[in-house]
Amino acid sequence: MLMILGLLACFYLSNQIKFIDLRKYLYYLQLVSYSEENKEEWLFEISSKRGLFELDYKELWRYRDLLFLFVKRDIVTFYKQTILGPIWFIIQPLITSLIQFVIFSQIANIPSDDTPYFLFVLAGNVLWFYFSDCFKSTSEVFKTNQNLFGKVYFPRLIMPLAIVFSNLVKFGIQFLFFLGVLFYCIYKGYNVHPNLYVLYTPLLLLVMILLSLGSGMIITSLTTKYRDLTFVVTFGISLYMYVTPIVYPTSLALEKLPESLHYLVYLNPLTSIFDFFKYAFLGSGTLDLFGVLYSLLFSIIIFFAGVFVFNKTEKNFIDVI
Repeated sequence: MLMILGLLACFYLSNQIKFIDLRKYLYYLQLVSYSEENKEEWLFEISSKRGLFELDYKELWRYRDLLFLFVKRDIVTFYKQTILGPIWFIIQPLITSLIQFVIFSQIANIPSDDTPYFLFVLAGNVLWFYFSDCFKSTSEVFKTNQNLFGKVYFPRLIMPLAIVFSNLVKFGIQFLFFLGVLFYCIYKGYNVHPNLYVLYTPLLLLVMILLSLGSGMIITSLTTKYRDLTFVVTFGISLYMYVTPIVYPTSLALEKLPESLHYLVYLNPLTSIFDFFKYAFLGSGTLDLFGVLYSLLFSIIIFFAGVFVFNKTEKNFIDVI
């Protein structure tokens, strides 16, 4: 009797919706009877007619368990068969900052706003690694998950979101290492003076998340058709690091550039974010609130542009590959 009811339900619902979530539909077939009021709870439509700027928050929330599994997979995959485990997250900014200290401070004699140069570049590297990791991984979403996308349905935005959250774990470990070095410098009496602006750190992270997600989704959508853009991204992200005030203060860039070109420094949306972070935790440098507002607005525009391109590519992604 249950099988007959199930077949009749399939025949009726085939004219009402296009696709059915398999897990919820199997549960639905176990019901002996159902009513119109609870049918919408278990059945929902997957259609290509949704708007290009649309973010289905309810659908993303329904797949929160899948998001958690992807985050857990990314973290476990990194730790698997490693001896040092999460210590590798600390080694990356440590070695990079030491090399930059030797080259740019001891050899090139670049200033650091009267703060210890190692701490100065470490603050920039912690932020930079989070942004660059999120951007590079997001820019390869369609390429690295094309087999999965072609076999099963789930909201494609789950993958970029999983990248952001899994990298937050890495950022958290590196940030704690940075705080340890910061407290050591304070204990030793170096010219380091954190202030209440450190409370705005979540806002700075939000700006970098929106910027990396938006730009990454644009790149990954373009690489479905132009595969050689992958090489441009790898090369471009390395160059972008040196136009961002990580190994040098913004004041030095303004000093070396003609006054008519100063606007180029602040066109980079990361400039004000890095300056704000260093000013908040080190107590030196410049604080440009207007620049932070510009970075926030720029990141929001890039994010929604990325959603637009991502949703458009998602509709015919399988045909392209």
